[in-house]
Amino acid sequence: MLETTIAAVSAQQLRVTCGEDPGWFCRNVLDWTDNRTLAELADFIIGKPITILVILVIAWLANRIARRGIKGVLRTLSSGAVQERVSGLRAATPGALLQTAEHSLRSEQRIEALTSVLRSLVTFVIYTVAVFMILGEVGLNLGPLIAGAGIIGVALGFGSQSLVKDFLSGVFILVEDQFGVGDIVDLDGTTSGVVDAVSLRTTRLRAVDGTLWHVPNGEIRRVGNKSQHWSRALIDIEVAYDTNIDHAEAVIAAVAHEIAAEDSDVIEEPEVWGVEALGAHGIVLRLVVKTRPSEQFRVSRELRRRIKAAFDREGIEIPFPQQMVWHRSAETANGN
Repeated sequence: MLETTIAAVSAQQLRVTCGEDPGWFCRNVLDWTDNRTLAELADFIIGKPITILVILVIAWLANRIARRGIKGVLRTLSSGAVQERVSGLRAATPGALLQTAEHSLRSEQRIEALTSVLRSLVTFVIYTVAVFMILGEVGLNLGPLIAGAGIIGVALGFGSQSLVKDFLSGVFILVEDQFGVGDIVDLDGTTSGVVDAVSLRTTRLRAVDGTLWHVPNGEIRRVGNKSQHWSRALIDIEVAYDTNIDHAEAVIAAVAHEIAAEDSDVIEEPEVWGVEALGAHGIVLRLVVKTRPSEQFRVSRELRRRIKAAFDREGIEIPFPQQMVWHRSAETANGN
């Protein structure tokens, strides 16, 4: 009966002195000395600092591991995308493989940008948790703090849904390399231009007329990239109905091959696909030329200029809208 009473008193004294979750130093010093003041002092001077130090060391290690893991995962994702692009280029046009180094540099830039942002986010989360644990060790009541942080988090979550949506969309745009700085893109058929900058929240486009468009990433539903990996000059040339089609195609092919031999930005032999349409004023012939990214417009303009000169030399007519007008006098109308 006496042993039971002593054990109960000892457990109660332990809870009063060291709390509900007694530390190793407080528990053992109280057991060795039976001195409450000395046990509390040992816990405060030695036990809590060591616990705080352990928390900080674990947080530092977790942060280091997470930062290394983030870069490794991003590199794995990027390398898979790069291999897919390179294999596609190899099958389509071996000459375009000369751009592989540029794609690798662009991939490195995307990895560095994403790594920096995600590392900062992970570091913030890990050390925030560590700070809360340290506050709990020094005796602060974490219940109100966590409740208040939860309420603030919910309020910010509802108030910044569009911001979070833009952020996540920006992450996927960079990870998947949907477009990058310098690409010519068309966003949903309404906004087009050259990509001036890509951030995690917005994309900036410079239109042909100089307008700078700021587009939230969360609003981008569909992207038409006109300059990713390679481009194509698509030219429709209209000739008169009485034109010898074989002759016209031969002239167009000769001009296209001449440009392909001179211009290093043409990465494949041009192809004349033939009759594309029978229009109201003439026959439409289609020429396609594969070029390096963003060079299709310059090549198209030069092709049109040379084709016009070649048609003039060969006597091939480029039709234009014509309208026949009948003029009747009053005598003619009365049958005189």
